[in-house]
Amino acid sequence: MNKFGKTILILLCVIFTAGRSISIHAAPPTEYEVKTAFINSITKYVEWPSAAAYAASTMRLCVIGHNSFGKALDTLRNKKVSGLVWEIVPVGSETNLKECRVLFIAVSESGNIRQILDGIEGSTVLTIGDTEGYAEQGVMVNFYLEDNMVRIEINIDAARRAGLNISSQLLKLARIVNQHGGMQ
Repeated sequence: MNKFGKTILILLCVIFTAGRSISIHAAPPTEYEVKTAFINSITKYVEWPSAAAYAASTMRLCVIGHNSFGKALDTLRNKKVSGLVWEIVPVGSETNLKECRVLFIAVSESGNIRQILDGIEGSTVLTIGDTEGYAEQGVMVNFYLEDNMVRIEINIDAARRAGLNISSQLLKLARIVNQHGGMQ
């Protein structure tokens, strides 16, 4: 073997050995990264009425209140779900909540929950939150923590009133909650 061949062989051995000794430890996802993934997945199991008046190409996610997601929601931008491209919209004074396909209601809005839900009554907006008691108050999907795991509870009655059909596959994974009455 010539000098060039030996050099290549030594470099390959160094690279191979270094590659075996390097271990990459990815940080576990944050709570809000998990919730973002849940939001993306949940929408795949919701059927909106065909007559729902939405922009044909977007899955508009509106966030009302303090955005605890940080940059986690940015992972959805321009991705597709059910053939629609995610659009993330922070709610401002000019936002028409009935134009949202999904509305995330932050804990900072707990004092306004009734007003928010009344404001979208009669529309086909999927409401999601992560605050204790939200599902009992009429939010359709609510995240909660149990054993350091993000779980979901679903208020089927609220979804039905909005004309949304939630797949039985998703319902099997959720805790079912009645409005004003607790769990089923």
